[in-house]
Amino acid sequence: MKINRNLLLLGGAIIIIGVLWFALGRSGEDTTQIYAEAQRGPFEVIINTTGELQAKNSTQIMGPRNARDVRVYNFNIQRIIPEGTVVQRGDFVAELDRSEANTRLQDAQLNVQQAESQFEQAQLDSSLTLSAARNTLENLEFEVEERQLAVEQSIYESPSVQRQVEIAYEQTQRQLQQERENYVTRVRKEEARLRELETELIEEQRDLERIQQVIDEFTVYAPENGMVIYTRNGGTKVAEGSSVSAWNPVIAELPDFSVMESITFVNEVDIQKVRVNQLVDIGLDAIPDKSLSGVVTSVANIGEQRQNSDSKVFEVVIEINESDSVLRPSMTTSNAISIEEIAGAVYVPLETVFEFNGLDVVYKKAGLGVERQQVWLGSMNENDVVVKAGIEEGDEMLISMPTDTAGLKFIPLAEDVLQEIRAIEQAKMERQQEQQARQNQPRQAQEGMMRMDFQNMTQEQRDSLRRVFMNRGAGAQSGGARGGASGQVRVQVQSNGSGS
Repeated sequence: MKINRNLLLLGGAIIIIGVLWFALGRSGEDTTQIYAEAQRGPFEVIINTTGELQAKNSTQIMGPRNARDVRVYNFNIQRIIPEGTVVQRGDFVAELDRSEANTRLQDAQLNVQQAESQFEQAQLDSSLTLSAARNTLENLEFEVEERQLAVEQSIYESPSVQRQVEIAYEQTQRQLQQERENYVTRVRKEEARLRELETELIEEQRDLERIQQVIDEFTVYAPENGMVIYTRNGGTKVAEGSSVSAWNPVIAELPDFSVMESITFVNEVDIQKVRVNQLVDIGLDAIPDKSLSGVVTSVANIGEQRQNSDSKVFEVVIEINESDSVLRPSMTTSNAISIEEIAGAVYVPLETVFEFNGLDVVYKKAGLGVERQQVWLGSMNENDVVVKAGIEEGDEMLISMPTDTAGLKFIPLAEDVLQEIRAIEQAKMERQQEQQARQNQPRQAQEGMMRMDFQNMTQEQRDSLRRVFMNRGAGAQSGGARGGASGQVRVQVQSNGSGS
């Protein structure tokens, strides 16, 4: 009896230890499992970005606008007043390096002096030339008078002598007439040469005046009252020593603080979600308690590579609704762009969603265990994702995958939900096909035109076209992959009525 009682006690102890081990083991196991509860409520998709304030409207402070006309294409800032300085109209803003412009000025002065010298020399040469021509005319006029007297006195001579005197008189008259005509031509020629040189002189003088006017603009003054804000050149603010391009000689701006904008950049993954007129909640890093609102007014179509960034970003402009005296250019803003709002959505943390055989699933608590539940996901933000079907409000999901998933029950979506998903995917595919078909219509029209042209060709034209395609095909084979798109060729021969 004593032995049986000992055995009973030993068996009871073993059972108690097993129960305790099972209970404690399960409890310890449960403590490692963290669940998240599905919630129902308004769900908002937000893209958070960092931006910088700038005035929507501003007056540009510019350097010389016509520097390119005098062949000055870049100039450095030698001196500029501090950013944020409040100026009045006509106050000094900046001084630009004039060294290159002064070189152009010296060259222009030399050109003017040379043109003046050439013009004066031409005037003297013209005077001498025309004076000699006038003397020649006077001498010929005297000679004509002498020949005329000789003719009058030859009446007492023999006929042959008289004829010789008359011939000499006629030759002198003819020579005088020719010289008079030549003199008129010579005067016109000299006048044309002087006008040409005078035009060159005037042009050189105008170039000199233009350069002097441009040099005067190298000292920059404020066009209006306002606060000076440096402009950005290639993403970097200008400063003393910065180079300014003559194609865009903006040095600073006088912003209008009544309407401000936040300039921000969105990565290439999220930019497809951003649209004009989307609402934005805006905060200021400098004034954390300040809350502003805005609206997206512009979304760039072309991305750019920013410094210290490996991905492409797109510029987005957000206009701020409020007007506040504390807003200043270059202030850093935190922008929350509202992409989508869904009322009464069921959503769960992103950490609770996993992939199983190409399907989205969650590990939902079911009694004392878990089961693998297929879900249909919707919109998502940085933390949560909407679940359209598969779970309900209050369901609990593991935020980490169980260590042992063997034997877990898989619960697929209802058949009507799967049919709806397939219908949506089919509609999406049809839209893509329609879009592709619209893109291919111009090409098909071109191919149809080509077939019609081929039918209207003569046999000689068809043979020529075949040789072109054969040569093109041979070139594509020898060129390998480099042939690519260039291997396609379109040949169109317009047929005339005669068929030749």
